[in-house]
Amino acid sequence: MNCPKCGSVDCTKDGIIKERQRYKCKSCGYRHTVSYLGISPAIKRQALQLYLEGLGFRSIGRFLKCSHVAVYNWIKAHGESIESIRSAAGVDVVEMMRCIPTLVPKKLLLDLDCC
Repeated sequence: MNCPKCGSVDCTKDGIIKERQRYKCKSCGYRHTVSYLGISPAIKRQALQLYLEGLGFRSIGRFLKCSHVAVYNWIKAHGESIESIRSAAGVDVVEMMRCIPTLVPKKLLLDLDCC
């Protein structure tokens, strides 16, 4: 750990402030904290892509070597950030008849025609 003021390498731990380690330089007496490293935005973007591909939070956490709770919080924060740009108008009509013949057996379709 180098002192940002004088550049000395003679620094000692000097407590914790807001969950961040503080240091004190023995040469000049300057107190400083380490910068927050955190997780890169690229890893968070990759977690979101994996989630959209269908992977679960725990499997994403194992793959990216981070906590599944962190993955959940990143995805939740991303969802909240896009709420503001979401359209207020809902979907009026959804046409599903094109999907029914491939998903439903013919016998059931014949029963539906009678109703």
